[in-house]
Amino acid sequence: QVQLVESGGGLVRAGDSLRLSCAASGRTASNYSMGWFRQAPGKERGFVAVISWGGGRTVYADSVKGRFTISRDNAKNTVYLQMNSLKPEDTALYYCAAKRTLTRVTMTSEYDYWGQGTQVTVSS
Repeated sequence: QVQLVESGGGLVRAGDSLRLSCAASGRTASNYSMGWFRQAPGKERGFVAVISWGGGRTVYADSVKGRFTISRDNAKNTVYLQMNSLKPEDTALYYCAAKRTLTRVTMTSEYDYWGQGTQVTVSS
């Protein structure tokens, strides 16, 4: 069992930066690939980024490439999402999720564990 708790969301202006954190608990948390998803009101939950268990591989959604960076510190069982040059369209509830493999990483149904989410609001 893996428990995930997100933090770091908030209200910022366009162009600002935020860093989200996802603290994982459970003995094997570091063995999971970790992803970030987001869901805006009235929209489906969508893929943002994922990082392999060792941190050596990352995948990003086209909409965030060059602006967001995912990283992890397995010693702290924490995954981060550094978000720069934020835009109003980045406004959403951001979720952390865990899965065993690095296949089909954009599909929400492939993830085994989810956090409760942290709200990011970007004003224009």
